[in-house]
Amino acid sequence: MTEIGTSVARFSVDIPNHPDARLVLAWGAATDTGRRRAHNEDSFIAEAPMFAVADGMGGHSAGDLASAAVVSRLFEAVTGSDSGLFTDAETIERGLRAATGDISQVTDEKQLGVGTTVTGVALALQDDEPFWMVFNVGDSRVYRYEGDALLQVTVDHSVVQELVDAGVIRAEDAETHPDSNVITRAVGFNIESIPDYWVVPVSEGIRLLLCSDGLTKELASEDIRRHLAAGLPPAQTAIALVDAAVERGGRDNITTIVIDVLESSGFGEPENTVPRTAPIPIQTG
Repeated sequence: MTEIGTSVARFSVDIPNHPDARLVLAWGAATDTGRRRAHNEDSFIAEAPMFAVADGMGGHSAGDLASAAVVSRLFEAVTGSDSGLFTDAETIERGLRAATGDISQVTDEKQLGVGTTVTGVALALQDDEPFWMVFNVGDSRVYRYEGDALLQVTVDHSVVQELVDAGVIRAEDAETHPDSNVITRAVGFNIESIPDYWVVPVSEGIRLLLCSDGLTKELASEDIRRHLAAGLPPAQTAIALVDAAVERGGRDNITTIVIDVLESSGFGEPENTVPRTAPIPIQTG
């Protein structure tokens, strides 16, 4: 597994053209191999403006290489741009295309394929106003916790999600369905994948959770909500969530990133969006 970035207790963001604005963040990340896997094939990046979790697949070290390629290429794409502490959909997709090329180089002809999920949030600007740009490929997830309510922002690219959407199975039965591990979109497999995108305001008091499915296999939504509601700092919350998933069985690798907006003032806020399959129009400063 590859880890880029560390937990940060307080981080101030300068907003272009808003000299009096205040945006202060805190974040923490944690990961564990779990009790049943020999290797940790998850990777993450936790360094403003980019936060992402990738869950590799392919067996042995191949999944690790795939998830590492995604977070490394996203980091290179963001740090190689001239947008400072903000990014855009084009930069994210450039990083994912480069990762797809990297992954194709580690694919063994005997393997069915190598790939990875990726889900993340990034600071972006539209009309000089900051917001969280949420993106997703696969079945890792981003959750939003605010006002004691937990909302799943991303929509899984999975067979069971399609069955739930079609009304064939109930959402509460999805995790125990025989096809619960089958995803319908991933980075890799020599196919260019375009993420789905959402907009989330950088509201003061909001808490975001990014996680691989090793967390959601073990913890129900209410369990996750209680951990986020406990009020511990992001780093401790990320660790507590991982520990709880391990205690429940730890059937898969588990990775979490928790982000808090500690202060937010002096600028407007965009409205939330429904899922999108094309890049949202974003202007970078």
